[in-house]
Amino acid sequence: MQATGFPAPIRLRSFDRARDAWPLDPAIIHLNHGSFGAVPTAVVEQQDALRRKADLSPVEWFPRIAERVRAARERTAPFVGARPEDSAFVPNASAAATVVYNALRLESGDEILVTDQGYGAITMGAQRLARRFGATVRVVELPLLGSDDEIVERFADALTARTKLIVVDQITSPTARLLPTRRIAALAAERGVRTLVDGAHAPGLVPDAAAVAGGDWWFGNLHKWPCAPRGSALLVTETHDREELWPLIDSWAAQESFPTRFDTQGTIDATTYLATPAAIDFIENEYGWQRARETMAALADAGAEIIAEGFRPYADEEPLTPLPSPVPSMRLVRLPLGLGATREEADALRMDLLDETGVETAFTSFRGIGYFRLSAHLYSEASDFEAFVERCIPKILQRAGIRPAASVIIP
Repeated sequence: MQATGFPAPIRLRSFDRARDAWPLDPAIIHLNHGSFGAVPTAVVEQQDALRRKADLSPVEWFPRIAERVRAARERTAPFVGARPEDSAFVPNASAAATVVYNALRLESGDEILVTDQGYGAITMGAQRLARRFGATVRVVELPLLGSDDEIVERFADALTARTKLIVVDQITSPTARLLPTRRIAALAAERGVRTLVDGAHAPGLVPDAAAVAGGDWWFGNLHKWPCAPRGSALLVTETHDREELWPLIDSWAAQESFPTRFDTQGTIDATTYLATPAAIDFIENEYGWQRARETMAALADAGAEIIAEGFRPYADEEPLTPLPSPVPSMRLVRLPLGLGATREEADALRMDLLDETGVETAFTSFRGIGYFRLSAHLYSEASDFEAFVERCIPKILQRAGIRPAASVIIP
């Protein structure tokens, strides 16, 4: 049965069907844009042309790479509300966090505050920083359905005289909600505490993401929602001590100031950076970014309802999780009790279902409860979510020891 009330397949300016603009395998159902993104064919072709140019004349290409990266940075930074002179390209969000961690100096007994909704790799980096100096990492527990006021109050209660750094997500990866980072950073600044804002998911979903985030440092991935080639992110800062920030690779620009020293990184493939403006322009020219956010929200809401309805006959609690501060493109649907109770179990379920059903998914875990974190982009269609209900829900129920009905009705 076809889903009713679902937005019609999106049409772009140059494509009657948005899906035709992406080189996604039609044999796979793509419901996890949020993890690794998806690059439009036009952007893939532009990156391929840049790589070809580098291969045709390496001696022309690499000595001039800094000016090319600088030009791309100047076009990209305004997309997140930042100035080019405050922005540096880095391979991904974790690389940006590592750059900041490497610049910090702590003392024995100092504290770093992270949250229980933070991204694991970023938290691991904070733990490594703490070990270097004999500091400690303390976890601030945030209620999943807590209001912004409650979230800020948790940080206010957690701050102590020993706190030196807060690491907080602008959009949480496991729970897909927007956090009031600007208020948290302002509170921290009043206490003399610095704030690192993890905006990995924010570019494209939050207008002027870096400008509105607050904090001392912000970083965000451009290969997620802006659909740039993978390995493109920005680190943005106006801090007084940003000259202490260094690329992960020392190269011939090492004596330049921030951010220029980041524009040259030896012989890395910088085409990920150079093709990023084309990705941003692609969405704007084909559909418009504001309209894209509104459309992704409608797709995510409709898709979440289809999937939640598939689980409802077997659930002892409402599967659809109404977050207080949702983001345009991602939603949470609770799994049957006992499934995805840990990150490792959630990741294993993702890969098992991909192998068994041909559906790309994202499962997350928060406080022992597993969730399906659905992602929608302009190429998402009702049939994708119907496929999840038809192919994945029966297997999920079987894993939970629940006997599924003979057929699943899609609203």
